[in-house]
Amino acid sequence: MQKILLVGGAGYVGSVLAEELSERGHSVTILDRLYYGDDGISSLDNIKVIVQDMRTVDPEIFEGVDTVVNVGGLSNEPTAEYNPRANYEMNTVAARTLADLCRQNGVRRYVFASSCSIYDRGVSDDSKDEIQTELSEVNPESAYSSSKFEAERLLLELSGDDFCPVILRKGTIFGFSPRMRYDLVANTFVKDAMSKGSISLFNGGEMWRPLIEVRDVARAYATVIEANESKVKGEIFNIALRNLRISELALRVREALRVQGIDFDIQPIYDHQNVRSYRVSCDKIRNTLGFEAEVTVEQAVEDMVQKIRHQNLTDFGNPKYYNIQWMKRLEQSQLASGVSRSVFDA
Repeated sequence: MQKILLVGGAGYVGSVLAEELSERGHSVTILDRLYYGDDGISSLDNIKVIVQDMRTVDPEIFEGVDTVVNVGGLSNEPTAEYNPRANYEMNTVAARTLADLCRQNGVRRYVFASSCSIYDRGVSDDSKDEIQTELSEVNPESAYSSSKFEAERLLLELSGDDFCPVILRKGTIFGFSPRMRYDLVANTFVKDAMSKGSISLFNGGEMWRPLIEVRDVARAYATVIEANESKVKGEIFNIALRNLRISELALRVREALRVQGIDFDIQPIYDHQNVRSYRVSCDKIRNTLGFEAEVTVEQAVEDMVQKIRHQNLTDFGNPKYYNIQWMKRLEQSQLASGVSRSVFDA
């Protein structure tokens, strides 16, 4: 059993991971500003929650901690582009600050959530379409992927006898979470099918994405946390189930939804700009740690629909399910109340 500090533990991934770690017998403390509320963790027992910004952490909370897992920060491209300063402060500067606090307080292992989006090659040049490994050269250009890549560099340079940083580059996540999101591609397909009876395929769905269900993401983190230090220290691991074109993902979602009594039209759109495309290999984590993602698109869609219906999460227009919409709503509410300080400030 380890004592784990889970930064961002109330979020889409964090809430699922908190439950996974607790079920494995670990002692979990969540540190989260609760931008999106505590719905994702309200049902969890025996988990301590510290409501605090990840940029202004009290060093005392590191006492007795074995592992820090950082899944906090701004978590998608639109939010990062909306406020690049806050994105850099949370995703890069705070990531390094947390690592420094780990070292100062004797916490050996630090697991950082990066993203496979740093591999983005676009779809305009087929010669660039190749499967990327952890050793592939990357040149991220967006605010989000650049902030993640810079954080990786800052963390890995700290690796040594007394400190074990580990990087997980996550594929495109999908599936149900207690802190539900409908702004992730597979989840968006399910939401649009249930609410509109049709989905849109930008660029005709030609883009590649490495996909992984959120419960498998939680299992991957747990695997790294529990692994022998010699196997993970200073390492980067890609995690995904498989690479799919978005068009194939749409077809798989449609077949799974038909089993649930839901059908929809697929509408290709070819005027969308700046589409991202990338494929990755997950051989390293499979060969090193024996981890393989298991949950298929079809299984995840069935699970999603059943839980959306059971928990009555069909208010699809609610901005709380969409990261950028919710952050804008919080900022507008704060301005309307006469508060000059930005919701993005620490």
